Amino acid sequence: MKYIFLFITSFVFAQQTKKVDFISLNAHLTPNAIEKSVTGKVVYDFVVKSKIDTIKIDAVRMEFSEMKINGKAVPFKNSGKSLKIYKGFKKGKNKLEFSYSAQPKQTMYFVGDASNGQIWTQGQGKYTSHWLPSFDDVNEKVIFNVSVDFRNDFDVLSNGVLKNVGYNSKENIKTWNYQMQQPMSSYLVMLAIGKFVKQTEITASGTPLEFYLREEDASKFATTYKYSKEIFDFFEREIGVKYPWEVYRQVPVMDFLYAGMENTSATIFAQDFVVDEIGFNDRTYVNVNAHELAHQWFGDMITAQSGKHHWLQEGFATYYALLAEKELFGEDHFNFELYQTAETLQRASKNDTIPLMNEKASSLTFYQKGAWALHYLRRNIGEENFRKAVKNYLNNYGFKNVNTDDFLAEVNKVSKFDTNAFKKVWLEQSGFEVQEALAILKKNKFISDYLALTEQFETPFSEKQKQFETIFGSDAFYPLKEEVIYQLQEVPFEEKKELLVKAMQTNNLKVRQAIAVTMKQIPLDFKSEYSTLLNDASYLTREMAFKNLMAQFPENRISLLDKTKDWVGFNDKNLRVAWLTMALATKDYQNENKVTFYDELLTYSTPKFEANTRQNAIVNLLFLNKADKNVLPNLVNGLTHYKWQFTKFCREQIREMVKQDTFKKYFEELLPTLPEREKVQLQKLL
Repeated sequence: MKYIFLFITSFVFAQQTKKVDFISLNAHLTPNAIEKSVTGKVVYDFVVKSKIDTIKIDAVRMEFSEMKINGKAVPFKNSGKSLKIYKGFKKGKNKLEFSYSAQPKQTMYFVGDASNGQIWTQGQGKYTSHWLPSFDDVNEKVIFNVSVDFRNDFDVLSNGVLKNVGYNSKENIKTWNYQMQQPMSSYLVMLAIGKFVKQTEITASGTPLEFYLREEDASKFATTYKYSKEIFDFFEREIGVKYPWEVYRQVPVMDFLYAGMENTSATIFAQDFVVDEIGFNDRTYVNVNAHELAHQWFGDMITAQSGKHHWLQEGFATYYALLAEKELFGEDHFNFELYQTAETLQRASKNDTIPLMNEKASSLTFYQKGAWALHYLRRNIGEENFRKAVKNYLNNYGFKNVNTDDFLAEVNKVSKFDTNAFKKVWLEQSGFEVQEALAILKKNKFISDYLALTEQFETPFSEKQKQFETIFGSDAFYPLKEEVIYQLQEVPFEEKKELLVKAMQTNNLKVRQAIAVTMKQIPLDFKSEYSTLLNDASYLTREMAFKNLMAQFPENRISLLDKTKDWVGFNDKNLRVAWLTMALATKDYQNENKVTFYDELLTYSTPKFEANTRQNAIVNLLFLNKADKNVLPNLVNGLTHYKWQFTKFCREQIREMVKQDTFKKYFEELLPTLPEREKVQLQKLL
């Protein structure tokens, strides 16, 4: 029944888009951070092309008033999922006006406290119709112009050009007026409200790039947004079609649901990618940055007609992000990324059997197999032909909806390549064409050398020792040296010591990190060398080395804690949480400060912090004391968090704990003190 209903729904939408064309929206919105609500006045201009009985706009759990068409009040029906209008419109141009209010359960998120928090939206996969009356059907493209009233000490970001900002001094309210020039699908409408600072760069073609960060992260612009202008300029050259919008802005938000989202002209991304110089070596925004920017052409400018053709968005964005990395980091890096993807796809192919051209395909298939399909195509028709086909594809279908055959038709115009066979094997067939992929990859010398090295895994160490020495003495790309470290894992330390010293002396962060990962036991005569990992410009390496040294050399714990007391790490405070945990677990270390240390660690588990930080703190608090009652309210609070990964973690933790009568009793005692939403969720688990 579910699938029949979906079919009927999509059929109704298809009928509407043939008979009615919504041209533009002008919305004046007022979000309320305290009530977690939004109110607005909306004006839609639309054209009735042929006779139709009902006009429908998606609107979930909203209230409406002042409904007018062409200046006259009209009756309407509010189903709780959509707004339906039966009268008042005529063939040709029409104007619909109304006021509405909503308390969105999803898609618009209110993060942190009202005085210093954030409000942001996420339309893809969730539907903008939860906070703005709009269209869940991606084929209805509209020019969205959004104005927002909000407190003057905040910044409001939306799609398009900021035309002006008005100021009401009596109420300390500003009005931000944003305008678009071209139509887009509703899922790409966005709002991001917070206290931000901004920097701007101008691209080679004159497009302004606006970069935003929280005020406290102002020192991290250069590292967070590194290579942004270079990526933009490369895409305009490589794609051959000018960036289709007037401005491009990017803003990180707290507890974002995904890595990033390509809202038209305004990408939102996760706060996790805001990094300093050290953090950049472990976790960079570069790939996500390039991926979301590529979507401005592939997904925003042209949009897939249905989920069946979703690869036209995600496959293209993934592939062009790799091309950008190739431009920045070279051919070997590009091919190694493709190799790792091919390996993942091959492993997954046994269970991941839904083909690429299927709306139920996995993210891995849409993104990575989609990218590989394009790489295979590009290699077979040639780079120039590929560029021509893509350029024509974008120019012919700009600001419209597309399907796979539209793209392949453009390929057929520039090449005699058999696109029918390509479509059947790469797009409609399950599995991954690993042999074809390897044939392409092996043309790269580094990949050929790397594959030859991996095949020697079972070869006795004595037979490959000299080769390993040569590799460490060369300027070979780092994965070769990493692979050597992995192959040394089971070799007795005395036999491999000299090689490990050479590996450490390469001063390559990835190679040294591989030693931190693989060395479970630190020999005494390697301790001094291993301890230098604490100074590496990598928060991941430092954390691994710190924990290993603390565990294996308890006699040095106090001096090690003193040395690392100022560490913080990533946004999730990975190093600070690790340090606090070890400081609390170390006997006779600053006993007079242990309560302060504990209170700090406990605070990180509260709703004042992002879900990643909270989860990290909860894990460590329960490691220190499984019966710590102070942690339980914060664990239960996580059950109502909108970020499913954190909610799942909290749910699984509580499920395990209530298997023991003692913990079950603790939670039962806590139950009457909880807010209603938390009480309901905990009762389900009890």
